[in-house]
Amino acid sequence: MESGPAIFAGMVFALFGAGLLVWTATRVRHGRPVAHGVSPVASATFASVAAVVALALGAWCLTHV
Repeated sequence: MESGPAIFAGMVFALFGAGLLVWTATRVRHGRPVAHGVSPVASATFASVAAVVALALGAWCLTHV
């Protein structure tokens, strides 16, 4: 009964992390800013770290099913 919410949360975290990582990589590759008004290196680093954390949380949720 408790595996349903864990699967849902894991998939949401995994999809968000993957999407954010792809979006950040695409913006950096094209030389466009990740966030306006912020240092390009700082914003790309922060977005990448947030994406990896979301992927890790998704993996953690899916392994505890």
